[in-house]
Amino acid sequence: MTITALYPGTFDPITNGHIDLITRACNIFDQVVVAIAANPDKQPLFTLAERVDLAERVVQSLSCVQVVGFESLLIQCVRDNDASVVIRGLRALSDFEYEFQLASANRRLAPEIETVFLTPSESHTFTSAHLVKEIAMYQGDVSSFVSAEVHAALRAKFK
Repeated sequence: MTITALYPGTFDPITNGHIDLITRACNIFDQVVVAIAANPDKQPLFTLAERVDLAERVVQSLSCVQVVGFESLLIQCVRDNDASVVIRGLRALSDFEYEFQLASANRRLAPEIETVFLTPSESHTFTSAHLVKEIAMYQGDVSSFVSAEVHAALRAKFK
């Protein structure tokens, strides 16, 4: 039996912390779908197409990973991709309350879908896409937080 897990997020931009979780998820699940939400309410820096492209480039060496964009309810995306597990990352205790609410709502909507929480490696516990964008906006060096492709894309956005 093949188990497909879906790792949803805005990924604006995808960070080394995200890659850490994706890589570790590949050790647990047969297939991992990185599902990039359009999420216009967050006013992303990168378009959905740009975020999908960046993610595809940085995960290309991981054969178990597929990247998709979505503009639907998360549960619909999970079903559309034949997944049975949703992966959520927890960096700190403060993340848990919000993630627990989401997992509970998703369980009510689709009890057959499980949510699994993963914590990042210690070197990524403080990394967030918001922090990376803020540092990049002021021309700070984000090369230790993101891949070379994402670093170049951030430099181009903040020229």
